Amino acid sequence: MKGSKGSIGRSLDQPNRDVRFYLFHGQDESQSRALGARLCEALGASRFLISAGSIKSDPASLPDEAGAMNLFGGVRVVWIEPATKDIEEGVVALLEGPASESPVVAIAGALPKSSGLLKLAEASPLALAFASYAPEGQDAERMVIDVGRRFGLKIAPAVAARVAGAANNDQAIVAQELQKLALYIDASPHAPKELDHDAIDAVGADNSEGDFLRLADLALSGSVAELAEELARLPTAGSEAIPIVRSLQRRLLMLAPARAKVERGERPDAVMASLGRTLFWKDKPVVERLLKKWRAEDLATVAERTGRLERELIFSPVPQSEALGEELLAIARKARSL
Repeated sequence: MKGSKGSIGRSLDQPNRDVRFYLFHGQDESQSRALGARLCEALGASRFLISAGSIKSDPASLPDEAGAMNLFGGVRVVWIEPATKDIEEGVVALLEGPASESPVVAIAGALPKSSGLLKLAEASPLALAFASYAPEGQDAERMVIDVGRRFGLKIAPAVAARVAGAANNDQAIVAQELQKLALYIDASPHAPKELDHDAIDAVGADNSEGDFLRLADLALSGSVAELAEELARLPTAGSEAIPIVRSLQRRLLMLAPARAKVERGERPDAVMASLGRTLFWKDKPVVERLLKKWRAEDLATVAERTGRLERELIFSPVPQSEALGEELLAIARKARSL
């Protein structure tokens, strides 16, 4: 099926469980990514990353992963980014096979009308395809207002324009900022509140998140000694473990599709430029080094291990700081060997 601008929000907020495959494509990859995240939020699902390369080598792996039970309970979404023609055979197997446990989300860039992947998604009643285009002007304001409504925020056009401008019209960044602002003013869908300029002025960057991201970057850079020193400074209770893991996951979600573009032949400097404001300027040097160091396949493996670690930290009685340290040091040692 081909999704429309007017219906896509409803399709994601109230997902049809018969839909197995979601293809978000178009020039605005950040919006595509945000739409996938919106589906995950509606389903209360975690993400399971799988690479296009692994599906190409074994097309049956896609329906197998989509059909697998989540051993830790709850719902999961099988996430492919970037999605290329390499996954076409896997998608055919997914759509022609039996009903699956988990929907599949594929994030692609601009696709021509002749794309086999696009034709598969638009022709099947078990799939949904939607093209993302960067919003501008009033469209950007409406995007902010719509996203804010999900968090219980009532946003006037002038405030929406400010939020959109600060986020460079990036829907994923908009959602992160609005969620933070909703928490600050104690807004929720059940108790909506007006978002004003004072609240935006009052809420600054979260410094602790930067510290957590630094640990992730040290691990991915292979800085074993420095990472060990930083881990030794963490509180023994290990309450920071989950935020650190999620910071690592955010970095991986940025790096994996970027590295895949490089492996498809795009210049690293062009890929870096395409990240735009989604990448803080101070982080550009380390991200550029990581982009050259890691292969997409290795990043997918680390992402899979990180997702498993997050579940273990939630459900396991093992001390969080110990389990976290072991995994981060294992990543750092792997990075040193690359």
